[in-house]
Amino acid sequence: MGHPRLRSIVLDTTDVPELAEFYRRLLGWSYPEGYDIEEFTDWRAILGPGGERIAFQQVAELAPTTWPEPDVPQQAHLDLVVDTRADLEESHRRALGLGAVLRLDRSDDPEEPLRVYADPAGHLFCLFTHDVD
Repeated sequence: MGHPRLRSIVLDTTDVPELAEFYRRLLGWSYPEGYDIEEFTDWRAILGPGGERIAFQQVAELAPTTWPEPDVPQQAHLDLVVDTRADLEESHRRALGLGAVLRLDRSDDPEEPLRVYADPAGHLFCLFTHDVD
C-alpha cells in the first residue's frame, strides 16, 4: 500500500479565470492539454514543466490576508525560487505588472534575498533566490 501523493495545491478565489491566468503568466506554466478553459469558470488548473499543479476554486467570498498585520492571518503561502538575482528582479517586475502587491521587500538580504507579495485574490507568495554574493 502506497502513501498518498500530492496532486494539487488549490487556492480559493472569487475570480477563477483571473487568478489562474495570473499564476500561469507569472510562472510560465500552461493549461492541461485539451483543457477548454472557457468551459471551466469555477475550477481551473495549471501545470508546471515537471507535472506540478496549482488549481483554483471558486468561492463566494474571500478575505485577503492582511499579513504582516495579524487581523487576517496567512493560512498558507507559496514559496517560488529563481536561479539568480537578475531573475529575482525580472520576476518582481512581472509579478507587479500582473497585479501582485508587494507586502515585504527583503531583496537586499545577503543570505536569502526575497520579496513577499499578495496575488490578486490576496494569497501570499514569496519570490526568493539563493544566488548570494
